[in-house]
Amino acid sequence: MRSAPRCVPEPMLGRITLVGVGLIGGSFALALKSRGEVGEVVGLGRTRASLDLAQKLGIIDRIESDPVAALEGSQLVLIAAPVAQTATILQGLLVGLGKDTVVTDAGSTKADVVSAAREVLITQLGRFVPGHPIAGAHESGPAAARADLFVGKRVVLTPLAETDGKALALVRSAWQACGAHVTEMDATRHDRVLAAVSHAPHMIAFAAMAHLAVAPNVRELFDYAGSGLRDFSRIAASNPEMWRDIALANRAALLAELDGFLAQCAGLREALAGGDAQLLLATFERARAAREELAKLAPPELRS
Repeated sequence: MRSAPRCVPEPMLGRITLVGVGLIGGSFALALKSRGEVGEVVGLGRTRASLDLAQKLGIIDRIESDPVAALEGSQLVLIAAPVAQTATILQGLLVGLGKDTVVTDAGSTKADVVSAAREVLITQLGRFVPGHPIAGAHESGPAAARADLFVGKRVVLTPLAETDGKALALVRSAWQACGAHVTEMDATRHDRVLAAVSHAPHMIAFAAMAHLAVAPNVRELFDYAGSGLRDFSRIAASNPEMWRDIALANRAALLAELDGFLAQCAGLREALAGGDAQLLLATFERARAAREELAKLAPPELRS
């Protein structure tokens, strides 16, 4: 007796288009592919070498240089590029956007992205869903992409008042299919929060390594560097172009956080200069307690 054919469920997304095929865009595609939730992934970007590598690695199935061809039949477009490029990318996509195509992004700042969308999309604004996967790494490019990058991580969506409910639901479902925990937040609040917990720490790590880099005995210093410096400075290996754009886009909130950090440094310097052991100890204990609280709240894979 011939067995009945096995029923294979249809993927949630028949076709998606990636604008940017690096760590975030590539991992998004690999995650959906690994779960059978996308039929075809089309790559559209500015660097042919990256697109070729992404195709070789199985991240994308087809490369298109023409936005009309790249967006034809695409249900979802993910913009995974430096935030300063958002307006230009949206302008380039306009010619090929269908009335039912949903556009989302993965930028680390949101108020500037929302502003760009309002300026460019206008009648298509309801199909735009701003987003930010908080799941980066210091590696970049297609070779760094992996299917499990978003598992257990947070993705923040910052929908506009005009955002269509079905578009929002589609983007939410896509990220959930990648294993992410999806929440929503106002764009301005998002930028303030991320300035404190992500953007300022990156600036501090960049500053620390830039300080060491100009030391006349930098090689000697690095020879004696232990795990403390390596752990602390890991994020200073992040993409410079991307972080330049993030810093400028979130300038006001980031300046406020850096001012707070500089005040802490000034307090420590004063305590050190004055030999104030009590103030030093109190500051260190407060910092350790905060770090222990952070470890309790972090996802299991980040607890250390």
